[in-house]
Amino acid sequence: MDSGPSAQSTTDGQSGAIQRFVEGDALYAAMLEDIRHASSAVRMETYIYAADEIGMAFASALIDRARAGCRVQLRIDAVGSYDTMSAALAAELQAGGVRLEWCRRWSWRRPLEFHRRNHRKLLVVDEHCCYLGGFNLHREASAQHFGPMRWRDTHVRLSGSLVARAIQAFDEYGKLPTRRRPWRQLRGAEGYLVPNLGLRRRFLLNRLLVRYFRGARQRLWLATPYFVPPAAIQRAMIHAVRRGADVRVLVPRHSDVRLAQWASRAAYARLLSRGVRIFEYLPRMLHAKTALIDDDWSMVGTANLDYRSLFINDELVLLSDVGSLHRQLESDYAADLAEAEEIEASAWSRRLGWSWIPELIGWIARRWL
Repeated sequence: MDSGPSAQSTTDGQSGAIQRFVEGDALYAAMLEDIRHASSAVRMETYIYAADEIGMAFASALIDRARAGCRVQLRIDAVGSYDTMSAALAAELQAGGVRLEWCRRWSWRRPLEFHRRNHRKLLVVDEHCCYLGGFNLHREASAQHFGPMRWRDTHVRLSGSLVARAIQAFDEYGKLPTRRRPWRQLRGAEGYLVPNLGLRRRFLLNRLLVRYFRGARQRLWLATPYFVPPAAIQRAMIHAVRRGADVRVLVPRHSDVRLAQWASRAAYARLLSRGVRIFEYLPRMLHAKTALIDDDWSMVGTANLDYRSLFINDELVLLSDVGSLHRQLESDYAADLAEAEEIEASAWSRRLGWSWIPELIGWIARRWL
């Protein structure tokens, strides 16, 4: 189960100013090393921060930098970390000088805001580098602490012109804009950083993906842990098939959210019947959120292909035209497909039993998952 290339990969190849990670232990070691060398500021936000071996290591590094005089900001989602972050560790971080912010705690004054979560994973060290992608801070992503069933994920480190854009994306969170600011200002030499923060950007990511997916000519390869595509995304994928593109979706066979998997499988029949190929990754939980569009664009980020990521949550995505990153993600995808099973349209349509009942339940609940 653990002998495939993606399971063995601990190298994190360089792509100019972009470095990609597929193993949590290598990623965490690099992040901690950069934090320890911070001289002025550390900005960090994550959906899940666990008070485990990983969380304790980061807490030590963050407190050390705060006591050395750095401005250290840590933003944690109140729902994502409600059962993983301990009160004792939170108090220790604050006592150590870390500026800890909980995103959208429950408030009877603004009850609807509780539904929208900060799903972003971002670390910015000084003006030197930034990290973003699918990895949370928890032992489930570590081979050392969780073992061979660790989650399969993808993250990137940027050290070029997009670092300043990442700082902008972090600092504007929770603030009312003083002027209208188009998302194209988050352009850098390595591509785009795409936040969907605020009402003007709430549907930006969905519109952007629809445009890029529809425009695919040769290839559209997608990996996502939660695949509940809105109608416009489904139409864009089908349109790409009709244009002759090889459209593939890689999802986990073993999901940590059963209801989301039911909703995902409810969408299989339509897409399979129109030529979209769907693969289920077998060894372990697949948590990577990546896309390959022709030989031109790569996407790595925090957004799933579901209603919550595209219309509700706060997300942050890198869309890059760096060729070497594209080739690395292509190699990762091929390795993952070698450990996946393709869902055949004919076999799927002949399924017996009552499987349609949970799928119907999942599809009805799709906008709230």
